[in-house]
Amino acid sequence: MLVTSLSFGIRAGILGRLGTEFNLNAEQLGTIAATAFWGFPLAIVIGGMVVDIIGMKKLLVAAGVFHLIGILLTVFASGYWTLFISTLCVGIANGTVEAACNPLVATIYKDNKTTKLNHFHLWFPGGIVIGTLLVFLFDKIGIGWQVQVGVMLIPTLLYIFLFSKLEFPVTERVSSGVSTGEMYSALLTPLFIIMIVLMFGTAITELFTGQWIDVLLKNVTDNAILLLTIETGVMVLGRAFAEPVVHKFSPAGVLFISAIVAAIGLYLLGSTTGNMLFVGALVFGIGVCYFWPTMIGFVAENLPRTGAVGMNLMGGAGMFAVSLYMIFMGGYYDKLLAAKLPAGSSVADYNAAPPGSDMANALNEAKKAAGPEIINATLTIPLILIVAFGILFFYMKKKRKETNLEIPAPSVIN
Repeated sequence: MLVTSLSFGIRAGILGRLGTEFNLNAEQLGTIAATAFWGFPLAIVIGGMVVDIIGMKKLLVAAGVFHLIGILLTVFASGYWTLFISTLCVGIANGTVEAACNPLVATIYKDNKTTKLNHFHLWFPGGIVIGTLLVFLFDKIGIGWQVQVGVMLIPTLLYIFLFSKLEFPVTERVSSGVSTGEMYSALLTPLFIIMIVLMFGTAITELFTGQWIDVLLKNVTDNAILLLTIETGVMVLGRAFAEPVVHKFSPAGVLFISAIVAAIGLYLLGSTTGNMLFVGALVFGIGVCYFWPTMIGFVAENLPRTGAVGMNLMGGAGMFAVSLYMIFMGGYYDKLLAAKLPAGSSVADYNAAPPGSDMANALNEAKKAAGPEIINATLTIPLILIVAFGILFFYMKKKRKETNLEIPAPSVIN
């Protein structure tokens, strides 16, 4: 998970630089960033379907191979297509890691799935914190982006070595005797389909904002990448202390509260400047902290018959939605920039203008206005989630009450 998250943190930190070095516009950058989100759902869905057959260990070895290929191709990238292919390989590796590890955690901790999935997934924001701090530090001392990406080779080789020495259990679905047919039938239940749709919104809210924060806000603040560091740092702490939160509010309650807080944080990021941006990042981090692992945990606890495929379809759906949203917003961002420049201007010409020139200054002002507009457009999504998770919370509360009434009280013997 550390390698998975480092790839997000480091790529978020160098995305703008890749655009400058290889003369890529925002739509091309959006497509490259989105490629990781294509590879992820492809791998996690296929992995979810075969993990019961080939086992978790073989999946993790495959993840290691794809990570090595993706990292090396990025380090030696020469343009758009090598960046595209390398990012796709990293995305496939990231999805394969979760395809194996989500059912592994659910299998080992049958009675505490949501909490332990939060503990496992804390290494996603944890790695992003490490990645963004490495980018910030290496930039300050003049170390290039190729070395920054190459750092990921260390934990990749380490996890391949460590997993090669371990024995893995069969998945919970297999050990429980639930047939493959029953598993696929469970995927058609209305509650699971609703959770898939809601996963679109939670994933976009969390991952699109995190991946693009440096591009969108670098002209609003000199420390845009530190906003991501603050956001993800809060997420690490929140997921580390997930147990009392999940047990007090229930997974559905946690999702409802998270949507409210995430909306407030996104509003602050899109509507404020200066130090208030760091407050916005803090609030937003609290809001999105529990989204991903709690969505998967909710399915694992309330729809256990969906097995590894159910958990991994959730992750795949989320990443696929983010990929489409990134491409759409990349094009929309370019259109916003063009609209804020003189009529008939070419954004590419303004991108190529020397620093400090009138054209460069005009482009910076356009970016300063366009970035928050993208964030404010995205704010619509958590506002919809507030309503949806509110309904889910009261539905699950009613369902628990009905289940408790059906359980006969123990008889009292005098």
